[in-house]
Amino acid sequence: MKRISYILIISCSLLLTGCSDWLDILPKNEQVTDNFWKSKEDVEAVVISGYYNMRQASEELIDWGELRGASVYYFGGTGSQMTKLQNFQLIPADPISDWATIYKVINMANSVIKYAPGVRENDPTYSEGAMYSHLTEAYFMRALMNFYLVRNYKEAPLILEPYVTDKAPFSIAKSNEEEIMAQIKTDILTAINSNAAKEFFVNEEWAGASKGRATIWALYALMAETSLWSENYAESIKYADFLINATAPRRPAFMATPSQWFSIFNPGNSNESIFELNWDGTTYNQTSGSPSNYFTIAANASRQFSETMMARLMAEDEEIAASGNETVRSLFGAYIPVGEDDELAAGCIWKYRGTEVQDKDVMRINSDANWIIYRMADILLIKAESLIWKDESGWQEAVDIINKIRFRSNLNAIEVNLSEMDEESMLDLVLYERDIELAAEGKRWYDLVRFGKSKDYKYKNSFITIITDNNATANDSWIRSVLKNNYAWYLPIYERELEVNTLLTQNPYYGVTTEKN
Repeated sequence: MKRISYILIISCSLLLTGCSDWLDILPKNEQVTDNFWKSKEDVEAVVISGYYNMRQASEELIDWGELRGASVYYFGGTGSQMTKLQNFQLIPADPISDWATIYKVINMANSVIKYAPGVRENDPTYSEGAMYSHLTEAYFMRALMNFYLVRNYKEAPLILEPYVTDKAPFSIAKSNEEEIMAQIKTDILTAINSNAAKEFFVNEEWAGASKGRATIWALYALMAETSLWSENYAESIKYADFLINATAPRRPAFMATPSQWFSIFNPGNSNESIFELNWDGTTYNQTSGSPSNYFTIAANASRQFSETMMARLMAEDEEIAASGNETVRSLFGAYIPVGEDDELAAGCIWKYRGTEVQDKDVMRINSDANWIIYRMADILLIKAESLIWKDESGWQEAVDIINKIRFRSNLNAIEVNLSEMDEESMLDLVLYERDIELAAEGKRWYDLVRFGKSKDYKYKNSFITIITDNNATANDSWIRSVLKNNYAWYLPIYERELEVNTLLTQNPYYGVTTEKN
């Protein structure tokens, strides 16, 4: 594993642009020294750097979460690594599988966890409450990044100590999925049980502070999803309900009014949001890495909705038109068609570039849309899925949740005769709803893998069929032959990591690429 992945590179002072910029802390090329970790500002700078590096990873993480699921497609060239990703043709030499930025965030978190307690000995103004609040953010970051590693690599090195000098060991073997998931839950529960996680943050210079930093609500959301992934459905429902049934004045809340839907994305940081990565083009000229910049509006846009996804979105348009209502999350919500021929028009992704005005020429002033990692519609659907997996007693409640999401979208309720349904058909309902509601939000591939792997790969064949039915650029027989190997559902370990970490072994599907000592 590359040393640079573990050497803590941070800023010893805030980048100033007239005022402290919470969103744009740029690290200097210097390692941590004994002169650091002297004040609460030092701790804060490292916490900020963690969020900064998450923003740096956003394009990669959204591609990992979308392209293999075939609802969002890359049209930028058949030889590109993004096309290879969506067609399950990656090799270890492709940089898109590099996990370096993920480990940078983990290292920032590890450093806060190890060194923040010692700062209190040097800075009498650094209160115990402030320290534990910083620790909750660090535990959240470490848990979230490890969750991305599990979902994309299945097995990866579990790093719990910071790497601050070149003397630190950097050959570390992989941990298995069960070990990593156990650590993720330990981190989340440590943060929750400290009673130091904030319900909201106050920052006069950053209106989105409460949505752009890890709150108690973000910890609940992460626990709900990780519990769903690990098939602890009662626990997933429990933590989803902590959000759904919350009564605190500053809690996130599902916004049930259709006209409010687009405000989730523009301007963002809405009441529905739980945790999102923030950009600010107006105050800090931040646009680099924002989803606005890689989900472009053009006939030749590199990332568009796939043909099958467009069929689903347009079917929703037709259903809403028949009722005389306006579309909410489909046309001028998720997408707009761009091109002279409507049948061949590009399905451009609108939620990150547009406004609530239904005019394709009226776009955001700045290309600085946030990336929402958790919002309340997601949590409601996580609960619905957990209810379905758990047992039949929760199926009616799951249908009610799906209809709540549909009503917000100006759609009629789905009418389900539960006596005619089985588990898979119920799961199809929630997967479809997640596909449309959370389109292009980096969720689709993980939803499908979860469907395919749960209950000892019960629906593996159905999972493979979904992929082949939606993928239009790879041969069906190729996809089927690849996905029969469960390890092909995950990324290869980038070859440069194998070159420097002698204890790493390649994902078995991709073979051994380096000799091990």
